[in-house]
Amino acid sequence: MGIFSRTRDIIAANVTDLLDRAEDPAKMIRMIIMEMEETLVEVRASAARTIADQKEMRRAIARAEAAQASWAEKAELALSKGREDLAKAALVEKGKAKAFVDQTRAEVEALDAGLMLNEADIHKLEGKLREARTRQNSLLNRIESATQRSRMIEMTKGPRVDEAFARFEIMERRADLAEGRADALSLGGAPRSLADEFADLTAQDEISAELAALKARLASKTEG
Repeated sequence: MGIFSRTRDIIAANVTDLLDRAEDPAKMIRMIIMEMEETLVEVRASAARTIADQKEMRRAIARAEAAQASWAEKAELALSKGREDLAKAALVEKGKAKAFVDQTRAEVEALDAGLMLNEADIHKLEGKLREARTRQNSLLNRIESATQRSRMIEMTKGPRVDEAFARFEIMERRADLAEGRADALSLGGAPRSLADEFADLTAQDEISAELAALKARLASKTEG
């Protein structure tokens, strides 16, 4: 079952209202666009058939008009030869051809009126289709934005981030302990050797490097 019954329903439809009442707006807009596209194809096909019919009718009119002229000439010829009976018969055929021309011209004019309506419907349907596609793009953008926000919330509040921060705190604690040991060694007691000083520098550099690497990994996770 389609959303719309025929062309007039689509032209009169309020796309925004349909989407506001839909349980699944994304699915609804796809259905609306599909039905509009199918209806537009049908209306264009109908217009094409009307144009083809008009061309055929105009050719028939041209043939009937030629027949009119031919029967008129025959009537004159028969009358000039004293054949009034043949002249009357020719005039009867001429009248039939004229009646056909008049009737067919009226039908062509009626098709012209219908074709104008078809053209107006096509313009309106195209406008509605553009409106629906604009709504679809807006919906997709909103859905994509909401998805991105949800992903960012999961990343910043998820267990992986908590675990990274926990490791970060452990490293800071290790740095504090290393610095504490260094500070403690300087409190009284025997003077430190040159080897001790260089060992402390090496230990502090290793901890600083590990701490910087951890910070870099944490930053890349939160940005990604």
